[in-house]
Amino acid sequence: MASRGFFLLNLFFLLLSFHRCAGSVKPKHISAPFNRSTFPASFVFGAATAAYQIEGAAYKGGKGASIWDTFAKQHPEKIWDHSTGDVAIDFYHRYKEDIHFLKDLGMDAMRLSISWPRILPRGKVSRGINQEGIKFYNSVFDELESKGLKPFVTLLHWDIPQALEDEYGGMLHTNIVNDFRDYVDICFKEFGDRVKYWITMNEPISFSTNGYTIGTQAPGRCSSYAGNCTAGNSATEPYIVAHNQLLAHAAAVKLYREKYKKDQNGEIGITLASHWIVPKVKTVAGIKAAYRGLDFMLGWFLHPLTYGDYPPSMRAIVGHRLPKFSPAQSKMVAGSMDFLGMNYYTSQYASISVSVNNVNLSYSTDSHVELTTEKDGVPIGQTTALDWLCVCPKGIRLLMLYIMKKYKNPPIFITENGMADQDNSTLTLQEALKDNLRIIYMQGHLWNLQKAIEEGANVKGHFVWSFMDDFEWDAGYTVRFGLAFVDYKNGLKRYPKHSAYWYKKFLLKAK
Repeated sequence: MASRGFFLLNLFFLLLSFHRCAGSVKPKHISAPFNRSTFPASFVFGAATAAYQIEGAAYKGGKGASIWDTFAKQHPEKIWDHSTGDVAIDFYHRYKEDIHFLKDLGMDAMRLSISWPRILPRGKVSRGINQEGIKFYNSVFDELESKGLKPFVTLLHWDIPQALEDEYGGMLHTNIVNDFRDYVDICFKEFGDRVKYWITMNEPISFSTNGYTIGTQAPGRCSSYAGNCTAGNSATEPYIVAHNQLLAHAAAVKLYREKYKKDQNGEIGITLASHWIVPKVKTVAGIKAAYRGLDFMLGWFLHPLTYGDYPPSMRAIVGHRLPKFSPAQSKMVAGSMDFLGMNYYTSQYASISVSVNNVNLSYSTDSHVELTTEKDGVPIGQTTALDWLCVCPKGIRLLMLYIMKKYKNPPIFITENGMADQDNSTLTLQEALKDNLRIIYMQGHLWNLQKAIEEGANVKGHFVWSFMDDFEWDAGYTVRFGLAFVDYKNGLKRYPKHSAYWYKKFLLKAK
C-alpha cells in the first residue's frame, strides 16, 4: 500500500506541476550551447512522414486502392479544400532528392510508412504480391542506406486496402489480424535486412476516433447523432476497431520475434498519440477528470500494452461495450513492444463534462471529461493554424514523466512533434519561408525533452513532423507542417524554411 500511495502521490504532483505555457516565449533557462551534443550520443534525430500524405502515384506502379483513396473521392466535403492524396508531393518519383534533403540537414533517420495496398493491391497474399511495390520500397531503403539514414518504418498508417474494407469491413472484423500478419510477414522478409526499427501502426486512437466516432476521416463511419455519416455506431465501433488494432499489432510483434528478430536483430514497437492533460480546476474532481482524460486517450492502448487489459476507469464506464481480452490475448498484448513511439503536439485542460447523455452514447462523451484549449478565455499556449494545437513545450516533458511513472518507463521515440502554419497564398515565397514560431516550438520541445531525460525518462529519439509540407488528412493542403515548403502551384518545388536551417545548425555538434 505504501508504494502504491507514493506512486499516486507522484502522479498527483505531476498533474499539478503544469502552468500555462509561456506563449511564444522560448524557455528562459536554455544555456549555450544547446544542440545535439546536449543529448546522449546515441540519441536519434529525424523527421517523419506517411505514405498517403507524400507518395502520390495513387494508381500507378500496380498499387491498389486504400480506404483513403476511396474516402477522399467519395467525401470531398470532408476534406477542407476538397483535395486528395492522388499526387500529394510526389515522393514516389522524387524520393532521392527528398532523402538528400534530410541528409543535408544532418538527420540520423527518416520515419516513413509502407502502403499496404502498394504491396498487396487486393489486400491478401493469396491475391497476388505487387513486385513493383516491392521494388519501389527497396529503392527507397537502398537510398536511405547509401546516405547513412536509418529507416523507421510504419507498417500501417491508416491506409488499409479498400478490398478488405469491401470484403469484411476492414478493422471492424477480426479477419484483419491474420491479413495484417501476412502483409507484415512480406515486409519483414523483403526489407528487414535494412530496416531495424519497425512500427506496426500509427496512432490507433486517431484511426478509431476520426474514422469511427465522428467520421471525419476514412472510412468515415459514425452514428448520425455524432457526425455526418451514412453508417456506423459511435458507441461501439471505436472500441471494436481499437481492440482489433491491438490484436493485429500483437500478432505482428509475435511473428517478428519468433521468425525474424534473431537473424535481423531489429526492434519492433507501436506509435501512440496523446496530449498532456491537466485539470482546469485543481480540485479532487478536476484532478480525477484529468486522470480519466489520460486513461481514455493514452491508457486506452498503453495500459493493455503494459498490463494486458484496459484501464479500470474505462472498464467501469464503458462496460459491456468495451471488448474483453481472452487470457491468451492478454498475455500476447502485454509487453508486445521493444519500444514505444509517442506523438506529442500539444496540451489541453480537462474538466468534468456538465452533461452526460445516456442515450446517444459515444466514445467522445464516455470519459465524462471536457477537453479544451482555453481557461478563462486565455489559450493554454501560443495559438497556431489549428484550433486544437497550441504551443505547450512543457507538456512533452510531463507526458514523458507520466509514462515513466505509470507505464514502467519503456524506451520511447518521439515519432511526431510539430506545428502547423496556415497555407496563405497572399504571402510571397520569401515570406512563407519565415516560420519563426516553428523554430520556437522545436527549441522549446527539444529543451523540455532533454530535461525529461535528465529526470529519468527513457527517451531515445525525436522525429519532427513533418519533413515537408504534405497532405494533412481532412485538412488537405490548407496547413503546412514541413521543414521544407512545397510549392503546390509550381511543380511541387521544395524550399527549405528558416526552421530547416535552424535545425541544421542545431544538429551540428559543438566542437
